[in-house]
Amino acid sequence: PALFMENARKGSIVSRANSIGSTSASSVPNTDDEDSDCAQESPKDTYKDQRRRAHTQAEQKRRDAIKKGYNDLQAIVPTCEQQDFSISSQKLSKAIVLQKTIDYIQFLHKEKKKQEEEVSTLRKDVMALKIMKVNYEQIVKAHKDNPNEGKNQISDELKFNVFQGIMDSLFQSFNASVSVTSFQELSACVFSWIEEHCKPQTLRDVVIGVLHKVKSQLY
Repeated sequence: PALFMENARKGSIVSRANSIGSTSASSVPNTDDEDSDCAQESPKDTYKDQRRRAHTQAEQKRRDAIKKGYNDLQAIVPTCEQQDFSISSQKLSKAIVLQKTIDYIQFLHKEKKKQEEEVSTLRKDVMALKIMKVNYEQIVKAHKDNPNEGKNQISDELKFNVFQGIMDSLFQSFNASVSVTSFQELSACVFSWIEEHCKPQTLRDVVIGVLHKVKSQLY
């Protein structure tokens, strides 16, 4: 009986140990599945790959934008067109495209300045024509107001006096403004004198002054 009791006690201990071992094994997760998941993809490696792909895409967009810009310049700038058929198959380098673009912009600036000078000259001509128009309108009006005034013929001497008075006035300003030290200085002074003393308004005032003077001598 003692031996039987001892064997029964040992069997109970082994049975409980087996039940505890099976319960513990069932509660522990499968480590092989974890290892396989970690081997497939790491969160750290995925972030690096995403950044690398984003950087590659941004760099490609930048290069495409630069390429498109050079193609647009080559299409817009006339001097970028190939003139020599022997090199028509060769693509222009970026340095040549940029240099031709700079040259073309400088050419446009010169053309713009030239056109601005022409516009300024035309405006002066328009102003002179307007002054002449006003003068002729005044002459016509004066003739209508005094129709008998034009019937009296003027002498050649009177015409010469008018011409002499105009020339004397111009010569006085010319003599005071123009220097004859050298031909270069003479040329510069002549142009300056023309711009300053031969304006339509200035000439108009001179002629009116001479006419008033001659008229006062007649009456």
